[in-house]
Amino acid sequence: MQRIRIVKGDITTLKVDAVVNAANERMLGGGGVDGAIHQAAGPKLLAACEQVPTVAPEVRCPTGEARITPGFNLPANWVIHTVGPVWHGGQQGEAGKLAKCYQSCLSLAFEHDIRSVAFPAISCGVYRFPPQQAAEIARRETEKFLAKNDSVDEVLFVAFEPSMVEVMEQVAESSNL
Repeated sequence: MQRIRIVKGDITTLKVDAVVNAANERMLGGGGVDGAIHQAAGPKLLAACEQVPTVAPEVRCPTGEARITPGFNLPANWVIHTVGPVWHGGQQGEAGKLAKCYQSCLSLAFEHDIRSVAFPAISCGVYRFPPQQAAEIARRETEKFLAKNDSVDEVLFVAFEPSMVEVMEQVAESSNL
């Protein structure tokens, strides 16, 4: 079985153990994937996010870290929330922060015995991370994790936009890891 797959579609409809939410630090919903996941999961997701302790004023999940909540009305049992970096030209550690997002999410998957997880294109929307570089980081960090762990059976990279699917496929074809 292929452990990494690329899927064009709506992450909120996937029957996986966990979907990853490209959240903001407040974890209170937003636009894009975050808004779609909150809407599909229903109001209990917001209530669960409000229960996550803040680590700084208005911050429940700092950039690069991840938190987990139930999936409520989603087909997925869990939502792993992570906050990707805002792109500022690549000179503020954005690549390392995005890599940490994948590491943090996969670590939570391991801790919660999650066998299948679906990732959106973290930071590629309103946070403006260059899609090619983001896809390379996602693939590299996932392959590193899977090489050392057999706890996760399947990782899906999910994109709604055909252009992002194309970027993910190009990265997958050129992957040497």
